[in-house]
Amino acid sequence: MTRVRVTAPRSASRISADSSAEPREAAEESAVGQVFVRSLIRSQLRLALVVAGGFLLILGAFPLLLAASPGLAQTRIAGIPFDWIVLGAGIYPVTGISAWLYIRSAARNEARYRDLAGGK
Repeated sequence: MTRVRVTAPRSASRISADSSAEPREAAEESAVGQVFVRSLIRSQLRLALVVAGGFLLILGAFPLLLAASPGLAQTRIAGIPFDWIVLGAGIYPVTGISAWLYIRSAARNEARYRDLAGGK
C-alpha cells in the first residue's frame, strides 16, 4: 500500500492571503511593527478587562438589588421566584450582548492594526 496525499488546489484568495502575510510579518519584525503589536495586545487586554468588569458589575448588582429590597426576593411571577427569572432570563441576554460587543470591538482593533501594518 502506498500513501496518497490529497490537497486542495490553491485558490486565488489563498494565494493573495499568503502573499499579504509576508509584509505583515516583516512589519512585525521592525521596531515600529513591534510597537504596533504591543499596542494591539494592550488594546485587546484593555477591551477584555472592560467587558469582563462591566459584566461582573452587572452580575454583582443583582444580589445588591435583592438585598436593598427584600420583598423583591419573595415576589413570584407565574409561580416562579423573581430572582430565578432574572437569573434565568435576564443574565443570558447580558452575556450575549457582552460577547457581541467584545467580538465587534476586538475585530475593529485588529482591523486598525492591519491598516497600520500595511495589510489589506
